[in-house]
Amino acid sequence: MRIPLEPQHRTPLFRQIEAHLRRSIASGRLPAGTRLPSTRRLASDLGVNRLTVENAYAELEADGLIAGRAGSGTYVLAASPLPPLPPRDASAPWPRWQRELAGRRGATLGDPLGRTPAPARHRHLIRLDGGTGDPRLFPAEEFRKVIQGVMRREGASALGYGDPGGFFPLRRTIAHVLTAQGVPARPENVLVTAGSQRALALVSALLLRPGDAVVVERPTYAGALELFRAHGLRIVGVPIDAQGMRVEELETLLLQHHPRLIYTLPTFQNPTGACLSAPRRRQLLALAARHSVPILEDDYVGDLRYEGRAQPALKASDPQGHVIYVSTFSKMLMPGLRTGFLVAEGPVLDGLRQLQRVEELATCNLMQRALEAYITVGRYQAHLRRASRLYRRRRDAMLRAVERSLPSQVQVEAPAGGLFLWLRLPEGYSSAELLPVAEAAGVRIAPGGDFFPDAGDGARFLRLCFAAHEPEELLEGVRRLATALRSAEHPAPPAVGRRRGPGNERGAVEHGRAEQLPSLPPRA
Repeated sequence: MRIPLEPQHRTPLFRQIEAHLRRSIASGRLPAGTRLPSTRRLASDLGVNRLTVENAYAELEADGLIAGRAGSGTYVLAASPLPPLPPRDASAPWPRWQRELAGRRGATLGDPLGRTPAPARHRHLIRLDGGTGDPRLFPAEEFRKVIQGVMRREGASALGYGDPGGFFPLRRTIAHVLTAQGVPARPENVLVTAGSQRALALVSALLLRPGDAVVVERPTYAGALELFRAHGLRIVGVPIDAQGMRVEELETLLLQHHPRLIYTLPTFQNPTGACLSAPRRRQLLALAARHSVPILEDDYVGDLRYEGRAQPALKASDPQGHVIYVSTFSKMLMPGLRTGFLVAEGPVLDGLRQLQRVEELATCNLMQRALEAYITVGRYQAHLRRASRLYRRRRDAMLRAVERSLPSQVQVEAPAGGLFLWLRLPEGYSSAELLPVAEAAGVRIAPGGDFFPDAGDGARFLRLCFAAHEPEELLEGVRRLATALRSAEHPAPPAVGRRRGPGNERGAVEHGRAEQLPSLPPRA
């Protein structure tokens, strides 16, 4: 659960936690029967003392809002079925960009650019270029039985188009999952889509026109760059560092380019794994409000955290509707589910619903019903905890392999969550030129140029996915990458290298930050 806290505020932290949970219960965002995180778990998530959470729970229990059950956990008592949303205060109108949108009609969108990977030339190719978790973790046989049960119970009704906005029980489940994670959501504000990429496409089609500027992090998710290019947009990059987007550089770009959208992955950013700091999150929201620019928040694996304090989503601090929140079940469960969703309010949500209905009528009704029957808040959280433990071990295994097998000048830092390692190669290497050499050695990588608006800026970077393979496969994949590096022609690398010593527990090394790199030409 991600609860926004203000450590410097005069209100004690336990009162802030209590007030957030009290509001969530009163509004119906935490309905009766919702299981709250254990005090130990929530304290770890928020980076506070366990006694702080225990005091907050004690206040709520004294007022009869929650109660503990022996051997089971703590549950909400006082919530009722989700009430209707209260009317908006006329003195707090929608942001200007939302008001302008209400007067616009129609939108069309072509298919986003796709990629066809080169055919594998190695008999046992190890794919480290992927972008999802391990689908083998998902209990496919149990899910097959769920689908059969849906067909038995619901028959032909499961095979129709269904609600264009998404199967309502699934939207209700999504709202409960998000609320448990600290993102206020109501079923009527959730739109189910065919994956998060489809959600990005809908937002782009509705809000943007060819020639419009869109702000992205540099580097950023390659699929978003392809989509924005397909729409003929001007892509404006903001560099990132270990604390995420360098928001202090954003206002100058807003004044210079007048973008129509800010696209960000603030939590475990793809591809770098960086996490936007709390001060920068507040600054980003303030700038978006001041310049009336919508934020598209892509929270693709925001709760896949291995260590450190959980940061609340931008959407958790967005009472005025500046943020469109996008996420997916495909990354954490099975890529083939192709089930994502977005959360928004106001005219923009109406426009997205209409666009979805016009372009594809509805998302797969049968899959939505099966997913709703399978996922409950408790079941999804259990899967998330299991995946987090397993992926952390795989992350550590790949970091050890990088430490042992790759040249000491390769730079990388252990991400606190997510799916990827982001590597900076030594001087003289090009990841694009390394790609076919690595493939011949039996490993596929994602070259850094794919993630930059200007591919040349990513010449010395590459991304590796550690989540989809067992540790033994990761070790072998990195060993093959080392072989490819040795095979590539390159000048002698400079004698700067990895931090070593007792403080380097997982073999983490110096982080190659995007803003420190010039654009590098290909090697001759």
